[in-house]
Amino acid sequence: MPRRRTARRLLALALPLILLLSACASDAPQDTLEPKGPIARDIDNLVNPVFLVAAAVFVFVEFGVLYLVFRFRRRHQDNDSELPTQTHGNTKLEIGWTVLPAVILAVVAVGTVSTLFQIEDRESDGLTVQVTGHQWWWSFDYDTDGDGEVDFRTANDMVIPAGQNVELEITSADVIHSFWIPSLNGKKDAVPGRITTLTLNADEPGTYVGQCTEFCGLSHAYMRQRVVALPEDEFEQWLADQAEPAEMPTEGDAALGAELFATQCSRCHLARGINDEQYEEEGSGDDLIAGEAPDLTHFASRGAFAGATFDLWNDLDGDDIVEADEIGVELNRADLEAWLRDPPGEKPMAPESRGMPNLELQEEQIDQLVAFLETLD
Repeated sequence: MPRRRTARRLLALALPLILLLSACASDAPQDTLEPKGPIARDIDNLVNPVFLVAAAVFVFVEFGVLYLVFRFRRRHQDNDSELPTQTHGNTKLEIGWTVLPAVILAVVAVGTVSTLFQIEDRESDGLTVQVTGHQWWWSFDYDTDGDGEVDFRTANDMVIPAGQNVELEITSADVIHSFWIPSLNGKKDAVPGRITTLTLNADEPGTYVGQCTEFCGLSHAYMRQRVVALPEDEFEQWLADQAEPAEMPTEGDAALGAELFATQCSRCHLARGINDEQYEEEGSGDDLIAGEAPDLTHFASRGAFAGATFDLWNDLDGDDIVEADEIGVELNRADLEAWLRDPPGEKPMAPESRGMPNLELQEEQIDQLVAFLETLD
């Protein structure tokens, strides 16, 4: 019996330690404790002291409970009719354990409200991006001239200028999603029929990843996000490039792939300059703005595809994130070909109407489409 008790106690101590160690990672890209922007830093400056207060309360309460349990536990030889010492009616004690938590909560509330006002007071530096959640990917609409009209739509990669406040207008096209780039700001729900705002600011150029945090269907775990922050001059060039239509390839597999794209993909996908007429006839968008499926006009300028589930270009430095300088260098043909070969097999989708169907493409057709998609930069 003593050995069994010792084993159970060791197991009880080991389980929390195992859970703690399993949550540790040296290169976690979605670590909320490593802010990379002023807004995320404001949140971190609130979380750290609140966590210390919560930890102190936890230790005090837990060790207090354990002390009382062992100090006043009933033993077999105790008189069953004897009651332990009662504290009811101890006015000082009752006032103390009422006032102390109230003071702690008041201090936390003041810090929280102050941080919220500090975040809300940050004004946009001029750029507003409309963010829409879909099952299971994100679209980003840019109005570059401020006339209220969408100039172009992209997907998976939201590109922003580093060091500037960018206002997001977040909504959903189907069910509730949740937009979250932990190193830049907190979470914000994307709700159908409603627009909520969020401000992002990245300290320096880089790629910041996130994840939909509201269960939204079968592929919820495969609905990821990327924010690419560029130097201002590179961002301005990116805006100009994205507003332009794609160039129609004229020879080789790329030209054959463009023809195949126009005939096979126009019901869902738009590539401006490639299948405008076919999409206008078959698609569901308005004014040549893709709706139900990602706009592929500048597909090859992105770092990921299929809801940012797969890298479009090879991760050359091995940090598990395709950075801006790795885009356009070495195509990740294996994943792109596998996706074209069997999309539902690569990313579970139900209902299938929300995802890309299996078009039963031949290997030659897959090669042609890959060659074509690689030109859409």
